[in-house]
Amino acid sequence: MLNSNQALNPSHVKRTVVVAAVAVVAVLAACGSMSGKTGPSFFVTSTGPGKGADLGGLAGADKHCQSLATAAGLGNRTWHAYLSQQATTTVPAVNAADRIGKGPWTNTKGVVVATDVAQLHGANNLSKATALTETGAVVNGRGDTPNMHDVLTGSQPNGSAIAGNVNTTCANWTSSGEGSAMLGHSDRTGLDDSVPAKSWNSSHMSRGCSADSLKATGGAGFFYCFAAD
Repeated sequence: MLNSNQALNPSHVKRTVVVAAVAVVAVLAACGSMSGKTGPSFFVTSTGPGKGADLGGLAGADKHCQSLATAAGLGNRTWHAYLSQQATTTVPAVNAADRIGKGPWTNTKGVVVATDVAQLHGANNLSKATALTETGAVVNGRGDTPNMHDVLTGSQPNGSAIAGNVNTTCANWTSSGEGSAMLGHSDRTGLDDSVPAKSWNSSHMSRGCSADSLKATGGAGFFYCFAAD
């Protein structure tokens, strides 16, 4: 409790007000910082850019993730596409697993799909019910018409790029014609109960890179987007 001298001391009152104001600003700043890190942090694109597997490279794919997220009110995060890039004479290999931050990741319904990179590539919680689009819609899976569960990844099961001379990324996501891409099953369901058939990120190759080829394989040019921050 203040004594009579302190209560009547203008300088004391001024210092008290300043300290309180600084505390309020600090709290608001912290809240503002935290608000930029909350909300959904994973989704399957509801649509592709419209050129089959030609996504405009990794940069174009990231831009598409960000655009869809912004349209859905999720643009307060930094979104990256879960796509690998193969090494060429001009570009290095890029692993999808290295592009998406550390997690945890939740879908648009608030359900955690994975707590970290290790769980994402292990016993994660991805399924038809949880691999939702940025608007919260379920992606058509095996048995639905049309089936759209094939998701572009260009990756091995551990999220790394696929080495070798076989084109598994549709020319690093710049081709809508010749080539092929590694696909995952967003519904974790395939023709049988084998590990690849149930893989969310490394199930089988596409028939080509065009929109029609992806559709014939069982997809629509969708890919996964993760908040990297």
